[in-house]
Amino acid sequence: MLEVKGLRVSYGGINAVKGIDFDIAEGELVTLIGANGAGKTTTLKALAGLVRPAAGGILYNGKDITARPAFELVRQGLALVPEGRGVFGRLTVDENLAMGAYSRRDSTRVAADFDRVYGLLPRLAERRRQLAGTLSGGEQQMLAFGRALMSRPRLLLLDVPCMGLAPLMVQKIFEAIRAIVADGATLLLVEQNARLALETCQRGYVMESGLITAADSSARLLADARVRQAYLGE
Repeated sequence: MLEVKGLRVSYGGINAVKGIDFDIAEGELVTLIGANGAGKTTTLKALAGLVRPAAGGILYNGKDITARPAFELVRQGLALVPEGRGVFGRLTVDENLAMGAYSRRDSTRVAADFDRVYGLLPRLAERRRQLAGTLSGGEQQMLAFGRALMSRPRLLLLDVPCMGLAPLMVQKIFEAIRAIVADGATLLLVEQNARLALETCQRGYVMESGLITAADSSARLLADARVRQAYLGE
């Protein structure tokens, strides 16, 4: 579904991503782990069309999307849940979810997807008329997640969805992640909790200083002594 070749991204002369290759098959749940500043968020932004690569190519379903803007990619089924949530604080939960479906014209299925998201994230259903800015951090993260689901993504990019959340809320977010993958979505996850990410995903890539330095099944990465020492605190 996704093939990245030689991707480079620069900010004002700083090479944030230095030429990386990776791929994701349809239906896979893949994680990208690494320390802060490794280039993970920049990689997701490039995939989502929010920053333009300096070099390299991105293929999505066999089509070159390297220079495509974000709004086009959403219509093609590629959605990003950004770091920092980015909810519309002065809109209600209902209105935020509707924004996720802004490009869709299938009103009957959109209505069904409201029910689907509220079933998947019942905390949001309890607060559907509440302003998003008054929600807790965990509830806002659920809302950002649900808003992305309203676009009916085929490939969902998740950037540190559990940052700063209480353990119970983290559990609920990961339950929702597993549920949407079981429902047929493909997912690329960036998460600070490397152990939880690897235990949830099938495969993983390790990113260091703008480069991918390891790639393997999650089980093998969890057993790798260097990964355990650097990212699992062992």
